[in-house]
Amino acid sequence: MFAMQHADQDPQVVETAKPYLLILSLSILPLMVFQTFKQFAEGLGFTKQAMSITIWGNVLNVIIAVILVKGMFGIEPMGVQGVGIATLIDRVLMMLVMMWYVLRSENFRVYIKHFSVKFVDFSKIIKVVKIGLPVAMQYVFEIGVFAVAALMAGNIGAVEQAAHQTAITLAAMTYMMAGGIASAATIKVGNSFGNKNYKRLQKFAYASYHLVIIFMMFFAVIFTLFNQYLPYLITNDLNVVALAAQLLIIAAIFQLFDGTQVVGLGTLRGMGDVNIPTLITFVAYWLVGLPAAYVLGIHFDAGVKGIWYGLTLGLLTSSALLYLRFRYVINKVLEN
Repeated sequence: MFAMQHADQDPQVVETAKPYLLILSLSILPLMVFQTFKQFAEGLGFTKQAMSITIWGNVLNVIIAVILVKGMFGIEPMGVQGVGIATLIDRVLMMLVMMWYVLRSENFRVYIKHFSVKFVDFSKIIKVVKIGLPVAMQYVFEIGVFAVAALMAGNIGAVEQAAHQTAITLAAMTYMMAGGIASAATIKVGNSFGNKNYKRLQKFAYASYHLVIIFMMFFAVIFTLFNQYLPYLITNDLNVVALAAQLLIIAAIFQLFDGTQVVGLGTLRGMGDVNIPTLITFVAYWLVGLPAAYVLGIHFDAGVKGIWYGLTLGLLTSSALLYLRFRYVINKVLEN
């Protein structure tokens, strides 16, 4: 909220976004708890239940959001603030259901029967932090650069910011699928790495790369063929739709690199390699992508399309460097 107020954004956009962002910030804690239980279950290979909870949670989120935004069943219309409240309610419910599943399921009883809040093993905490902190920074670097890109788009104009958000929302749908493949890669690669079955590890890693490339190429075709129609899923503003349609052409290439870089991160994460990949994400996003987005979009006045060209360059850099890092690590492991 502070950044928006001091980044030359449209005043109406800032005033609308402030209550939404405040409510959304409150939902971070239940989201973190949900992710902790979810990733614990997924790390043991139980992914279907977490997927079901996530899907039904998203459906519930949409239903509650529509009710609150439009003011149905006697409720006063809340606008965008209703979206924030819906997200908060949804994340709390998802957290409770995921906790109930893990704590009550026989699948995890052997892991939690000796759990005690009174006993703290600091050596284990340090090990988790050594892996978890770099992984967290990877998310910070990636999400942060897209947040700054949104502010850049808002600096150009409200229509440009809306078009950016429309296109990025559509691209995020394919990214979620790629993220699922990356999570599967982390689990399978991690299990193979732990068992020292490096040939099997290679097969899972390359299969993940091939799968995400095929998947993203399919959606590249969808984005290209239907770029004039897909923005209508988000907005009916003709000016926003026209600009978002142009961004989706860039997204066709953009999301291919986005998919391969997230799989690269997932694969390396399964091998316990997190520090160098974190440095790669920082360099790719903050030293390559963001400066390129500013130079092309703002300095050379290419507008929001220039910002997207810069982001694409950052994702390309990340994807290429992470793949080279994977090749280096796996070759080193095989040599030993």
